Amino acid sequence: MNCLNIDINKVETPCYIVSREKMLRNMEILDGVRRRTGCKMLQAQKAFSMYALYPMMAGYLDGTTASGLYEAKLGARYMPDREVHIFSAAYKDAEFDEIARICDHIVFNTPAQFARFRDRVDFSRTKCGIRVNPLYSETETELYNPCSPRSRLGTRPEDLDMTLCEGITGLHFHTMCEQGSDVLQRTLEKFEEHFGKYLYDLEWVNFGGGHHITRADYDIDLLCREIDRIQQKYGVQVIMEPGEAHALDAGFLAAEVLDVFTSAGNTHAIIDASAACHMPDVLEMPYTPRIVGAVKKGRYRYIIGAQTCLAGDVIGEYSFDEPLSPGDRIVFEDMAIYTMCKNNTFNGMALPSIYITDENGIPVLHKRFGYEDFVSRL
Repeated sequence: MNCLNIDINKVETPCYIVSREKMLRNMEILDGVRRRTGCKMLQAQKAFSMYALYPMMAGYLDGTTASGLYEAKLGARYMPDREVHIFSAAYKDAEFDEIARICDHIVFNTPAQFARFRDRVDFSRTKCGIRVNPLYSETETELYNPCSPRSRLGTRPEDLDMTLCEGITGLHFHTMCEQGSDVLQRTLEKFEEHFGKYLYDLEWVNFGGGHHITRADYDIDLLCREIDRIQQKYGVQVIMEPGEAHALDAGFLAAEVLDVFTSAGNTHAIIDASAACHMPDVLEMPYTPRIVGAVKKGRYRYIIGAQTCLAGDVIGEYSFDEPLSPGDRIVFEDMAIYTMCKNNTFNGMALPSIYITDENGIPVLHKRFGYEDFVSRL
């Protein structure tokens, strides 16, 4: 099997392979939205934190957004001369002064959090905002739904006390997950219903993440119309911070088949990669990732799982036209996002090496991990 027209047997497994060409294609699409509308486009590092590519990405972006101090420091260091934005459900007192020095935008989860820290912000260089909950989301997976009844994320309309918000210049909402601009359009209706009246006195509004802008069927024209509409109606700057869109379909995870056996009528293929360790969203979302060369109704069907002791560490059930044997390589698609930034060493599993393709599409080893990386976490 092969991906990206390379000999997959020449890379060590497990490994992530990130295509520079596909990343550039995504960047150009995002930059197109940015140029058409004048919105700001940020990289949400929670989805993709591979800083080796930040210098290339910087030419298409206004900056990065962080979920905490470490991501803020990463964005500031590897994408210098670009803005650093941050949102956290709560800020630690011991970290806040450094956050305030690093970040150009700080979004607070509640007016009370802002009131607690406002005297430690230099408003001449840092803009502050409040995350709000528009009480509307089409995200079906409860784990990823920030508008569920028990959600801790964002201030509900009835709890937004603007008397505590002197110095606030913008609002932020994030309600989407891998969705299209039609969902954004419906979300904006609810957002404006609850919070539109405040925008006339503000400078910016952040649409959050979850926008699959680089997906082939995404309606970019509708997105641009909605951005233009909000900016013109309220006189605010729209900020976008997609995470997945930057690296969508730009990464792969290569693994080696270690064993094949039949049990209770099922044929299992054990590989040296793990859902729990190397692609956690497979179990958390959950979803079944695509494999290069897999078919819907092949002659040979396998339950593909990891070598860990976790019984549920199964990637999925797949079929192929040709049988799998120990030593074969398989390649999972769309593995740049929420993988490297979420992986772990459960069971002492090795962290996958990282390759980046060069200008000729050849994978070049960027980083290799070993025993010391496992030990250092303990």
